[in-house]
Amino acid sequence: MSLMIRLLSTDFDGTLVAHGSDPVLDRGCMEHIGKLQAAGVVWAINTGRSVDLLQSGLTDLDFPIHPDFILTSERDVFRPSAHRGKWEPYGDWNERVAREHAELFQAAESVLAEVVDFVNRKTRARLLYHSAGLEGLVAENEEELERVVRFIDRARAVHPKFHYQRNTVYLRFCHADYHKGAALAELSRLLEIPPEQIFAAGDHHNDISMLDGRFARYPACPANAIPEVKAAVQSGGGYVASKNHGAGVHEALLHFAEP
Repeated sequence: MSLMIRLLSTDFDGTLVAHGSDPVLDRGCMEHIGKLQAAGVVWAINTGRSVDLLQSGLTDLDFPIHPDFILTSERDVFRPSAHRGKWEPYGDWNERVAREHAELFQAAESVLAEVVDFVNRKTRARLLYHSAGLEGLVAENEEELERVVRFIDRARAVHPKFHYQRNTVYLRFCHADYHKGAALAELSRLLEIPPEQIFAAGDHHNDISMLDGRFARYPACPANAIPEVKAAVQSGGGYVASKNHGAGVHEALLHFAEP
């Protein structure tokens, strides 16, 4: 088993987890990641889910192994806390990210207002709020989300740092500089593991930032990945698997382990 790879960054839904399939988790993939962890490789789940939603997913799906770190909401970095089963911010990254998002949303308030008006008048999408305010939206279908994205891309021209992350029918407003790739880069810095020793796998739009070769030397995607992800992986010198979901991740890990 090659130890060229010292850090794994894997998406959760659609990549490791095959919702609606049986089995939901690929046994071979889980066993392989477990063996890599035992050999000293660090595994981080890099997801759009919040900490609570990810923890619920791990519990509900009875994951046989557990990540060493979690990168959540497509931007935050957490490490295990001293309290069993809990997570805590790793360094001051999450605080800085939250501050920059608050400053951006205040500066781009007019753009956000335009988007809200468009969504309310022209779509059936549902706006999503949390304690800090408007977070994103969920569309009725992917075609509707495409219309919303096209509008946002026009509206954000005056505030290019105002951006979004998207996955299927879900969209989260965000700062253009913070995404899964940036979170992975911060974890890489903290652990002192260079991109040349990092494997990343994902399947949807919000995974592209960690799959284009900038932050992980070994990008990969399962066969069920959308075309844009496959193109990013290929341009980043990575591996597009022939199998879906976790089986595809396992296939990619075996591919990169070959001498």
